[in-house]
Amino acid sequence: MLVLKRMTALAVTIFAMLAGGGAALAELGQPSPWQLGMQQAATPVMDNIIWFHDYLLYFIAAITLFVLALLVIVIVRFNARANPVPSRTTHNTMIEVLWTFLPIVILMFIAVPSFKLLFFQLNIPPADITVKATGKQWYWSYSYPDNGKFEFDSLMLKAGELKQDQPRLLAVDNEMVVPVNKNVHVLTTGADVIHSFAVPSFGIKIDAIPGRINETWFKATREGVYYGQCSELCGKDHAYMPIAVRVVSEQAFAAWVDDAKKKYARDEVVPPTNVAAAQTTAQ
Repeated sequence: MLVLKRMTALAVTIFAMLAGGGAALAELGQPSPWQLGMQQAATPVMDNIIWFHDYLLYFIAAITLFVLALLVIVIVRFNARANPVPSRTTHNTMIEVLWTFLPIVILMFIAVPSFKLLFFQLNIPPADITVKATGKQWYWSYSYPDNGKFEFDSLMLKAGELKQDQPRLLAVDNEMVVPVNKNVHVLTTGADVIHSFAVPSFGIKIDAIPGRINETWFKATREGVYYGQCSELCGKDHAYMPIAVRVVSEQAFAAWVDDAKKKYARDEVVPPTNVAAAQTTAQ
């Protein structure tokens, strides 16, 4: 019975993978119970990642079936009963050429779309909006350099604070808000240790390193709330610093920015450059 259950689970997994990576079983923007494969794509980059994943499955399936066929041939034709006098063949030039040439051809078919995808991910288009995400122990802080001097912290909600539609361990008190169908330029850094900013539905994952600015981008094509997490082992509360991105209309985003400027305003303090300036400031 246990073997049958395992075989059934394996068959379901393989079917889901061949049907498109299991994306159809996932909810928008977050993982779902019994999910197989990746989350639904919400950006052009993630669309390409899922396509590349499914593209590779054809090569994986073909190679697996080919190796299985070779094993079956060897078992049937070259066992002691069917072949009592073993062959003394030491090499075959044609086979040696083929097993060198064919893997090169396969790798070329994999490399070309792989390089195109990498270029698409790393070639950041002109930004419509810039968001700076700073990883801290253990939460995220967001600022919008293009939209005023405000910054806010985003902390995970506890179990008693969750609303009915908010997922456990992923919902936050202050979400990162961006407009739909706009190129969002994300700057990441760390305030203490190395963190990693990752949102699966957007197809982004970039390290947030203290003393360094890394960058990535996304263009969300559908409104909604999309969840991610820190993907770097950053300390004891690593599992409790989620990322929540709310994608809204341009009008709703403009209204949110106006409210955020009042709610999260932070005055910029410029330190004096020398003692005289400090004394002048004190007077």
